[in-house]
Amino acid sequence: MADHRTPVFLDCDTGIDDSLALLYLLSRPDVELVGVASTAGNVPTDVVVANNLAWLDFCGRPEVPVHPGSPGPLVAPLRTAEDTHGPHGVGHSQLPPATVTASPVDARRAWVRAAAAHAGDLVGLAIGPLTNLALALRDDPYLPARLDRLVIMGGAFGVPGNTTPVAEWNMVVDPEAAAEVLAAFSRPDAADVLVCGLNVTEQMILTPDDLARLLESCDGAPLARHLADALRFYFEFHRAQDEGYLAYAHDPFAAMVALDPGRVESSPAHVAVELDGTLTRAMTVADRRGLLGPPNARIVTAADTATMMAELVDALAELAGRTGVESRR
Repeated sequence: MADHRTPVFLDCDTGIDDSLALLYLLSRPDVELVGVASTAGNVPTDVVVANNLAWLDFCGRPEVPVHPGSPGPLVAPLRTAEDTHGPHGVGHSQLPPATVTASPVDARRAWVRAAAAHAGDLVGLAIGPLTNLALALRDDPYLPARLDRLVIMGGAFGVPGNTTPVAEWNMVVDPEAAAEVLAAFSRPDAADVLVCGLNVTEQMILTPDDLARLLESCDGAPLARHLADALRFYFEFHRAQDEGYLAYAHDPFAAMVALDPGRVESSPAHVAVELDGTLTRAMTVADRRGLLGPPNARIVTAADTATMMAELVDALAELAGRTGVESRR
């Protein structure tokens, strides 16, 4: 009997750490990446599409469909983060343009189709603003019951935000979408939701030593060199923010949790998003006492991030080495 592969639908705003998450999924032979939705966030949607296509093509996976998403948030004007991720979202890297084109199916329809095609088995992984998923839920209100689980990278629980004093980037870009998604998953038959906030993702720290080990492990394969160029920009950004010459691997953390939720500790809560506060807009509010309603998510509270980082480096090195060998054939 063939080995079971976990079907995963990825929604991202690629982005340097989004790139790491995408490549991590590609490194896993037990993952069936059924589609990649492109969300405006770190860079505009068309740039996200180009980045997703380029990484997939470079890794020899052009068959994975890339779905263009909404050009902007549901309500707010789009804000992007080229200062964090570079003018094209991949730092100093200059990826070769893809030889394939995006799917004609847009992201909101792709979410609905993927959930229907893999009903009860699909793992949804949302590591950018939640615009596309919110639109998909408007088309199919029963989508929360069709997933196996949904893992979200976003929010900040008990720690400061990284975009405002209280709010995290993905939530700030489209708080209305995040509020809609969390409300939709409040239905009693909804799949489990795990939320990976800054309280845990900022413990997933990638250092120059990790990058050096990656390059050494795959003998400086071309994919690893592109990652090094991307990460160098990310290191420089964090140093400019007085956080050290390092990078937070927010999105790969969420990808690893999506594939193995049992590796982390979590606590149930009703999670809502503040939409009106002058100083608190986009803040994630975690109600653990049932004042807002029954739990609609589990908040990831602890993880062995040192072990996870070592696994991430090994996985990326293996993918880079494999890609390098195949590119020379």
